[in-house]
Amino acid sequence: MKTVLVVEDNPDNRQIITYALQRSGYEVIAAETGEQGVELAIARRPFFIVMDINLPGIDGIEATRRIRSSASNGSIPIIAITSHAMRGDREQIMTAGCNGYFEKPFDPLTIVEKIHRLLGVEP
Repeated sequence: MKTVLVVEDNPDNRQIITYALQRSGYEVIAAETGEQGVELAIARRPFFIVMDINLPGIDGIEATRRIRSSASNGSIPIIAITSHAMRGDREQIMTAGCNGYFEKPFDPLTIVEKIHRLLGVEP
């Protein structure tokens, strides 16, 4: 079973994305802060990471940069899911090293399929 890391501080959003991923056969590990997300990404090397951008402590952009600069985790796909939809945010998120970007609210029935398409992986 492939493991996915969800970095999301909102319990409702974390539960929704976790449920969607588990329904698709993934084991989900979760972090509530950017720092925890970086630690888990390095320790567990997940198949991919779902990263909220607005987090307590370091934000998702900085967490992504730290994961990207770590020796062992530079190539793990990172997908941002955020309510940040201001002009320029997408570019900042992609420049930090995210492979893709989805805006909240997301549809829990289709989000995993959209992530698979973005990453070019078979479900």
